[in-house]
Amino acid sequence: MLKSIIMAAGKGTRMKSDTPKVLHTIFDKTLLGYVLDAVEGTGLVEEQFVIVGHQSERVEEYLKVNYPETKTVLQSPQLGTGHAVSMVLPYLNSYTGSVLILNGDIPLITSDSLKEFIRFHSESGDDLTIMSAIFDNPANLGRVIRKSDGSLDSIVEAKDATEEQISIKEINAGAYCLNWGKIKQAFSNLKTNNAQGEYYLTDIVKWANENGLKSNIYTIKDKKEIFGINSKVELAEASKYMNERTIRKHLENGVQIIDPSTTWISPETEIEHDTVIYPSCYINGKNKIGAHCKIGPFAHLRGDVVLEDYVKIGNFVEVKKTTIKSHTNACHLTYLGDSEIGSNVNIGAGTITANYNPLTKIKSKTIIKDNAKIGSNSVLVAPVTIEEGANVGAVGVITKNVPAWALAITRAPLRVLSNWVKKNC
Repeated sequence: MLKSIIMAAGKGTRMKSDTPKVLHTIFDKTLLGYVLDAVEGTGLVEEQFVIVGHQSERVEEYLKVNYPETKTVLQSPQLGTGHAVSMVLPYLNSYTGSVLILNGDIPLITSDSLKEFIRFHSESGDDLTIMSAIFDNPANLGRVIRKSDGSLDSIVEAKDATEEQISIKEINAGAYCLNWGKIKQAFSNLKTNNAQGEYYLTDIVKWANENGLKSNIYTIKDKKEIFGINSKVELAEASKYMNERTIRKHLENGVQIIDPSTTWISPETEIEHDTVIYPSCYINGKNKIGAHCKIGPFAHLRGDVVLEDYVKIGNFVEVKKTTIKSHTNACHLTYLGDSEIGSNVNIGAGTITANYNPLTKIKSKTIIKDNAKIGSNSVLVAPVTIEEGANVGAVGVITKNVPAWALAITRAPLRVLSNWVKKNC
């Protein structure tokens, strides 16, 4: 087991946003959340620290609500990445195990890659291991400088690199595994003699070599996993790649996706084999979709949706926080929220569950039991239960529970006035 340090103090100026960079989202999940989940998913980390700085109150509140076990450490002022990590020294003063260090803006990193990285560091017996990647055009990324024997010599930031160094294609991915007991002293010896005038985390490599410690390099297989987000352009690029990766996984697992280019599926959504996803669907958040379902086209699942086998969610149907049992259809222009829906139910076109009271700001549940039929353009005003086998007539506004096998009708009787048009024109 080891400890982790996630750096999330930066302002993210290029995002041009009032929101802290690490709280920007992909599929409604923050960049920081993806990193924390990836670390937790390794099953190897017993304690996580997040370095906060810019708008620290907002980041701390997010962590308090969503990751209450995570410890936050304030970096103020922000004097560089090395300074950020040094803020944790008082909390790990007597700790001598391994520490994993990551940036909080790399949402594409996976638990599997982190496990490989940690295992590589552990098995090599090195005191410091950095993660690297190979880029054809590394641009402004820090370059990895190797010794003649291939071992790690140093990391040079692009702004400080010579012309020869800038031609190197191997870059620093910004992830580190440290033997904390041996490396922690480095953070008290960092200098600011660089173009930025900051305490660079990368300088711990030079310190380790000068003090006879062993350094190593782990090269990640998929370089896109360490893609850092610094702008809205990069956020969009990362979102697209995350979606492509998710869709590829579902296709390989037997899900039929008619048009991957117009379909968006959250990586937290599970889908069983032989389900068909039609074009222009957006499936967000955590969902479980069974086998042989049909989704879309133009369907929107907003999260916390559970669909059993053989469910049909048709065109322009929106679903959130709802469980739908097998062989139920909601085919057209429908909203289902905060609901429990049984088997063999038919939801007519234009039906909505009115689950939110804007006066009390309370959301309530709609329950529709097995074999019920809901007529088109109906409004089910929660809290309400439609019992087994009950029918709701078209254009029904249902504000009371409907008994089993009953018919509920709320519309006025039809009146036909003969020759009304001719008389009134």
